[in-house]
Amino acid sequence: MKSLIKHFNKRDWIAVAGAVAMIGLSVWLELLMPEYMKDITQLIVIPGAEISDILLAGGKMLLCALASVLVTVLVTVISGYLAADYSFTVRAKLYDAVESFSMAEINRFSTASLITRSTNDITQVQTMIVMGLMVIVRAPLMAVFAITKIADKSAEWTFSAGVAVVLVIIVLGICFLFAHPRFKKIQILTDNINRITRENLTGLRVIRAYNAEDYQKKKFEQANDEITKNSMTAHRIMAIMMPSMMLIMNGISVVVYWIGAYLIDGAPLAGKAELFLDMAVFSQYALMVIIAFMMLNMIFILGPRAMVAAKRINEVIDTKSSVTDGKGVDHTDKTGEIEFRSVGFRYPDAAESVLENISFTAKKGETVAIIGSTGSGKSTLINLIPRFYDCTEGEVLVDGENVRDYTLEQLHNKIGYVPQRAVLFSGDINTNVAYGKGNKAEYTQEDVSRAVRIAQAQEFVESCEDGYEHPVAQGGSNLSGGQKQRLCIARAVCRRPEILIFDDSFSALDYKTDRELRDTLKKETAGTTNIIVAQRIGTIMDADRIIVLNEGRIAGIGKHRDLLKTCEIYKEIALSQLSEEELNHA
Repeated sequence: MKSLIKHFNKRDWIAVAGAVAMIGLSVWLELLMPEYMKDITQLIVIPGAEISDILLAGGKMLLCALASVLVTVLVTVISGYLAADYSFTVRAKLYDAVESFSMAEINRFSTASLITRSTNDITQVQTMIVMGLMVIVRAPLMAVFAITKIADKSAEWTFSAGVAVVLVIIVLGICFLFAHPRFKKIQILTDNINRITRENLTGLRVIRAYNAEDYQKKKFEQANDEITKNSMTAHRIMAIMMPSMMLIMNGISVVVYWIGAYLIDGAPLAGKAELFLDMAVFSQYALMVIIAFMMLNMIFILGPRAMVAAKRINEVIDTKSSVTDGKGVDHTDKTGEIEFRSVGFRYPDAAESVLENISFTAKKGETVAIIGSTGSGKSTLINLIPRFYDCTEGEVLVDGENVRDYTLEQLHNKIGYVPQRAVLFSGDINTNVAYGKGNKAEYTQEDVSRAVRIAQAQEFVESCEDGYEHPVAQGGSNLSGGQKQRLCIARAVCRRPEILIFDDSFSALDYKTDRELRDTLKKETAGTTNIIVAQRIGTIMDADRIIVLNEGRIAGIGKHRDLLKTCEIYKEIALSQLSEEELNHA
């Protein structure tokens, strides 16, 4: 329960207090009705009773019923508000938490699980609040008040009601004990089925190209079958609850009347009528007690999943990012300089380091290229600059200051980053190129046009019917790979950063466009430091300095011609792409 209420704010607690007061009033009104029923019965059996007295008692009973309905409606409205406000608060906290995560935390939870926690899990908790508040408060109040009403009646009747309550608690306890682990597993299986569904949607072209529909269908059916079986087992356990409750409820009625018949039979004639009235009232109150516990049936169905969902939500919100803001840097003497000092990096829980003893400096306006075989640590190295991860050894400095000392906003405003995989957002070309504030309050159309021209995307953008307002689908699915890559480069250039980082960002471009883009970048962004990760020798051979990585270590560093002579690994990579004659000519 603590995991559910920890995110309640002041408004929520006021709403809870109002709902509890309303529920208490509703219970009090309902408990008055058996008393009025007793008065009506007495008036009917007493000779000479006036019809007006009967109507008056009946009117009071009707008013209690109507008032109880009105109060219940108000409680439902308050519960709906409370659930909506809670969901809004928790969803915002989840979003903020995920936005603050470094890649280490993202990888820990997985994207599919974070989506499930932000949607399905919040819905589970919201449903619990809407339907649970009434039941959780109402059931104990009803049980306690009803028991006080019948406690002074016959000891036999009171004992029978007590036995019924114990039986109800035993049934509820057994169902909860066996169903809770199943409901807990359902949330994990929901993550799994979301992951497979997401894979199928994002990889649809590959699946069709390889005729792998049957293989993917089997994977989905296996996950679907597992969650279905688990759900069926959990609901079969919970299905025992309602028939058991009905059996206990009908049983208590039979027992009350059986005991009543026995007591009435042995009572004197003058007391038989009073005993009969007590029996009728007691049966009403006894049923209210049982019904109050029966209402908990709903909580035992919704509760386990909601508790698990709340725990999963809190797990994300309470997780602190391993990358946090520094104290902030007021002033730097240098601009656009990057320095790695004996940097090492190891992924969380990994046995070996990915990078070891990396040291180099990229000065303002220089172009530093990084090349190496697959898995040599190129992308990991540049991910340390914007602090997607923090190095585990050594220091990374930007403008002479440790990147850990900057606030993340300060650091990211210095950097234009183009990821290995082109990422575009739903909107249009303008909104994608002018994405994020960077160093400016807002971008003008001139800024966007300049960035598109530098990225060699002007021709295809202006050929679109809507021009810069041409719609971009989610993920840029309506654009080619080269078009997406050029728009991503334009987005980085548009913010006029001190440092441009290209993580293998020219791979989808033809050689002519690649060359023209790099030439334009050199002219238009003079003074900007460029860090380029690439696989093509042609992309990096003009760099001021080339760093060759091999198994996380620097195998060579220098210019293209020098490395051909001094670094065997670089020479092997170069000869695998170009002939010796082409290399010499270059």
